[in-house]
Amino acid sequence: MTETLSQSQKRTRSEFERQLHRLEQDSLRMGALVENSFLLAHAALFERDLESATRIDAQDRQIDQIYRQIETDCIELITLQSPVARDIRLLSAVMQLIRDIERIGDYAENLGEIAIKLFPYPPSPYLGELEVMSNRCRAMLAMSLEALANLDENIGLQIKAKDDAVDYDYHHIYNLLAHQKCFGEQTEPVMLMVLAIHHLERMADHATNVGLRVAYIVTGKLG
Repeated sequence: MTETLSQSQKRTRSEFERQLHRLEQDSLRMGALVENSFLLAHAALFERDLESATRIDAQDRQIDQIYRQIETDCIELITLQSPVARDIRLLSAVMQLIRDIERIGDYAENLGEIAIKLFPYPPSPYLGELEVMSNRCRAMLAMSLEALANLDENIGLQIKAKDDAVDYDYHHIYNLLAHQKCFGEQTEPVMLMVLAIHHLERMADHATNVGLRVAYIVTGKLG
């Protein structure tokens, strides 16, 4: 009887670990879609590729669908499988980090909409500075997904340090825009640029959060 119970527990644990692995793969699939949305938004903004901007919306709906499924699966595992403390920590962190990834996708969609609205206007004189900021954010997102894929707390913690450069970009570009001469000209492009740096700054914050949550999964310590 004891042996049968032990075998049953092993099967239950094996099934639970299989479901955890599926959650991890779904999270990475969602992350890959978000990364591609960011790439499309980047092309729309800096290559004036409006076709890329129009492709983001459909992809964002797919991201939202995966996000809701992962969230549902996490809740079911917590409530139905009686996980141990370490499993609860992992599932809770996954629920939080997929929210961060999903928000990055939302901001990518917003950047695509900004690119469409900016298209009729001449390129901003500070578009180069904005592209540098965007590249930094894309690198941070890539690092956060690498940390998640490998459950590498070192990479996860390194992302936080890179956020300082994005914060600098934000304040630098904001000051440039605030002092831009707009007399007799449209102010909408300046306002859209301000929105763009806001979205990028928030994307970097969410990428940082993903890295910190990966570190928490591995170490159990909050960064």
